[in-house]
Amino acid sequence: MANLSLKVEGMSCGHCVSAVEKALREIGAQGKVDLEAKKVDIEYDDSKLQPQAIKEAIEGQGYDVV
Repeated sequence: MANLSLKVEGMSCGHCVSAVEKALREIGAQGKVDLEAKKVDIEYDDSKLQPQAIKEAIEGQGYDVV
């Protein structure tokens, strides 16, 4: 398992948290959103998932990974 922290712009509410965490679950990762810090801590299997796919899953929900 690998860990990744990403700074994400555009999240502001509980719906945002749910959308990002759900998108990560759908690709096989687990994420914990920190709204105040505007970041997501992610745990994933690096033999099955690449960081680019994680970034694309978050951006697919309308948020910017910076």
